[in-house]
Amino acid sequence: MAKVDYPALADDILEKVGGPGNVETATHCITRLRLRVRDIEKVDKQAVGQLPGVITVVEAGGQLQVVIGDNVGTVYNAFARHLTDNGGSSKAGQDDQSGEKQNLVNRFIQLVSAIFLPVVWTLAGAGLFKAFVALAVTLGVLREESQTFIILDAAADSVLYFLPVLLAITTAKRFGVNQFVLVAIAGALLYPSIIALTDAGEPVYFMGIPVVMMSYVSSVIPIIVAGWLLSYLERGMDKVLPSSIRNFTKPLISLFVMVPLVLIVVGPVATYAAQGLAAGITYLFNLAPWLGGALMGGLWQVLVIFGLHWGIVPVFINDLSTTGYSLLAGPTIAAVLAQGASTLAVFLRSRSAKRRQVAGPAALSGILAGVTEPAIYGVNLPLKRPLYFGIVGGAVGGAIIGIAGSAANTFVVPSALALPAYLYVGNFALLLIGCVAAMIVAFLLTFFFVDRETPDDKADAASGAVVPPPADAVAPTPQDPSAVTAANPAVTGGTGTTTVSRRAAVDIVAPVSGQMVALDEIPDKVFASGALGSGVGIVPSENVVRAPISGKVVTVASSGHAFGLKSADGVELLVHIGIDTVELKGEHFTVAVAKGDLVEAGDELATVDFQAIKNAGYDTTTAVTVTNTAKLQEVTPAVVGPVEAGAPAVVVIP
Repeated sequence: MAKVDYPALADDILEKVGGPGNVETATHCITRLRLRVRDIEKVDKQAVGQLPGVITVVEAGGQLQVVIGDNVGTVYNAFARHLTDNGGSSKAGQDDQSGEKQNLVNRFIQLVSAIFLPVVWTLAGAGLFKAFVALAVTLGVLREESQTFIILDAAADSVLYFLPVLLAITTAKRFGVNQFVLVAIAGALLYPSIIALTDAGEPVYFMGIPVVMMSYVSSVIPIIVAGWLLSYLERGMDKVLPSSIRNFTKPLISLFVMVPLVLIVVGPVATYAAQGLAAGITYLFNLAPWLGGALMGGLWQVLVIFGLHWGIVPVFINDLSTTGYSLLAGPTIAAVLAQGASTLAVFLRSRSAKRRQVAGPAALSGILAGVTEPAIYGVNLPLKRPLYFGIVGGAVGGAIIGIAGSAANTFVVPSALALPAYLYVGNFALLLIGCVAAMIVAFLLTFFFVDRETPDDKADAASGAVVPPPADAVAPTPQDPSAVTAANPAVTGGTGTTTVSRRAAVDIVAPVSGQMVALDEIPDKVFASGALGSGVGIVPSENVVRAPISGKVVTVASSGHAFGLKSADGVELLVHIGIDTVELKGEHFTVAVAKGDLVEAGDELATVDFQAIKNAGYDTTTAVTVTNTAKLQEVTPAVVGPVEAGAPAVVVIP
């Protein structure tokens, strides 16, 4: 098959749909170029469908849908440029994948969750380690002055201290930039001499430009912003730098531009924002202690997420040095304990073994040691509601602590183990009531108002990965001769009988529980025709969509409605959640993976509010198709009917 020139294909499509003047809007999803045309009579559908690289053309939902497959992004980019170059008034660039209309909070949560997902286990383990070290100090088993403590503390704390470096790796993958360059940028932010400049408190200048210094230790947002900016810088350099010098000049320019840019722009923005918040909350503390306490107790963990807390910490330290305590810091213990309590509720309430495996140690490290990163980024932020309920609990407890006038008489990480430091300032009994209230409110709200999630199957509960059931779990019927190959080594080929070992078969399991339907029953012409490969449809009965096969995530729609995967055996798979749900712009979808991630069958791809999708008027049928069916020996869908997530849905013989 001849290689397709996709930019040229965009020209041909544009010509045959009536030119730029006939295109009202141009968007794309994971496989289709979606066009709204002004005059359908000007469109030569047959000619478009016969173009090399076009799989098929359909009209649906008031759109002309040109099905191209994995290379649709390349075609769309060229198509959109031509619209602009030709002065077209069409709204090219409002890509369905861009998520422009998606809720900004949801987009931020999806981004941060995806970036943290690969490091969440390390964070959870390190947080638990730190909790045990802190407990050993509290019980007198370890002394903070001892060398043993120093070594153990370094082992437990290094993950959090160098968190920007770890996040640089995942952020680089997310934005498609050079991960070693972004790691170097993160390293510069934590470089000893930079930290020394921050600690010195003296004016800092870069080429005469004033630099407002802040601590980037354990920070999150600065390196994510740096990765986002670097993606634009790298694309610009790719266009202008000669290939002969590009390999070494790109890192050189990137480091020269990005490190000062982050220090000069991100640092001041975060610092001034935090100082403004601190001034406002201090004023409220003096005016109404309960209100100041509620704001600190409610907002503290939000400030931690954005890295703004580092701008308020100097206020704490200044208060400690002048008065011996900081009333502003007192309510932060309620914020920390509330987030730990909401994570504990998830641990006790969730029916997902994988979620509990993260939530258990995360809750323990958050409550005991005040290390909330595993809880926030591994559990509460992805699920959203536990984070919100933790904020509510923190605000309630913070208000009580504000009334009590309680604070620590030394600089401590707010946690249960740090409670003795609060004995000497304010009303300690009322502080305890505030802490308990924060935990109870957050725990109960989370326990009763957060979805319990779908239980993992028995294999998942035992090992943390879904293992597909035996091939005979779905019995083939005599009426379906092709289904016999799923369990029988004798496979009928095109020219006689070929013996194929059953071990060569690859099981594609159901990504979601529900009612399995035949491909031709999917209410979408493209899927029903088999244009995107053989497979099945599932009308879901749960809200978690999982990977149907082990392999690499090669495509993720930013709207969260579709995923492309490729197994080690060369099986290419498309999981498309709902019909025309790309139009929701990501609303009701929470993505759990990123492009390039390696997944096991049964790993979570996304959480989807299917009821909300139904209420919005969309069909929820989830299509699972083998997109490279033509290159495989055999693709055999299982029989239709009720199906549980993890049960075989399609059997492939490569």
